[in-house]
Amino acid sequence: MSEAVAIPSIRFLGILGPTASGKSSLAMAVAERVGGEIVACDSQQVYAGLDIGTAKPTGDERRRVPHHGLDLCAPDEPFHAARWAALARAAIHDIAGRGRLPIVVGGTGLYYRALTTGLFDAPPPDPELRARHRAAADRDGIEALRGRLLAVDPEAAAAIGARDFVRISRALEVHEQTGQTITALRRQAAAPRDLAPVALLIDPPLDLLRARIAQRVRAMLASGFLDEVRALRAAGHGRGSRPMQALGYQQLGAVLDGAATLEAATAEIERVTLAYARRQRTWFKKEVVAARFTAPPAPERALALLEDLPRPDLRTEARG
Repeated sequence: MSEAVAIPSIRFLGILGPTASGKSSLAMAVAERVGGEIVACDSQQVYAGLDIGTAKPTGDERRRVPHHGLDLCAPDEPFHAARWAALARAAIHDIAGRGRLPIVVGGTGLYYRALTTGLFDAPPPDPELRARHRAAADRDGIEALRGRLLAVDPEAAAAIGARDFVRISRALEVHEQTGQTITALRRQAAAPRDLAPVALLIDPPLDLLRARIAQRVRAMLASGFLDEVRALRAAGHGRGSRPMQALGYQQLGAVLDGAATLEAATAEIERVTLAYARRQRTWFKKEVVAARFTAPPAPERALALLEDLPRPDLRTEARG
C-alpha cells in the first residue's frame, strides 16, 4: 500500500532581465532589507578572473551580502548549464535551510530554465557532426549554418548569438540525432519539484537599455577592463578559450593584437552588448514570471510578490 508523503517546495525570489537593466542593484537592496543571499545566474561570472567585463559584484558588495555562483571554474575549464543548476540548487537549499531568503539574479535564461524547469536528457556530443558543421561554416559562413537552425528551430536560433558556433552546432546536432528540436526537448523536461520560484522581470525600453549599456561599457573601461584582458592573456588564457570570446573580451583582445583601436572596440562592445540584450529580451518574453517591470521596482514591491501569491500546495509522491 502506498503512503502519500508531503514534499514542501523551497520558495525563492528570482530577479531576471537583460544586461544593464538594474537587476543587481535591486537584488542587493532586497537582500540587505531582509537578510537574503544572492545566487548569481550568469554564464560568464562563473569564470575566475573575468571580473570587470562581467560586471561581477565587487568585494565590498560580497562582504555586505553573501553571493553564490561566482568564480566556479578557470577560464579554460568547460562549464555548462546543468552543472550551474546543480550548484545553484544546492546553494538555495543551504540558504533556505539557514532561514534566509535565496535570491536568484541574472540574465542567462538557459541557466535559469535549467534550474526551474529542468534539462532534457541530451544525447552525447557527436564529434563527427561537429566537424561537419565546422566544415560547413568554414565553407559557406556561419550565417548559412545559423540559417539551417532558423529553418528547423527558429526559437533556439533567436536565443543564440549569430556567431556562436558552439551553440548553433549543438542545437543542429540534437535535431539531427533525435529528430526533435532542442526547444521541444527542453519543454518536455520534467520540472524539479523541490523549488517554488517567484520571479520578476525587469525589461526597460530598448532606448534606455542602449544608454545604460554605453554608460556601463565606458565605466568598465575606466575601471581597468583592458588591463584585465591583458592579465588574462598573460596568464595563458588565449583568444581561443570560450570566455575570452565573450562580450568585451574579444573586442579588447583585438586591441591588444593591434587589430583595432580602443575607440573602435568600445563602439563594437556597445553594439554587440545591445544585440545580446535584444536576445535576452526575446528569451524572457516566454519566461513565466509573477510581474514585469520597465524599471527596477522598490525593494518592498519585489518582496510583496512573495506574499501576494498564494503559497503552492504541498506536492505529494507515493512511497510504498
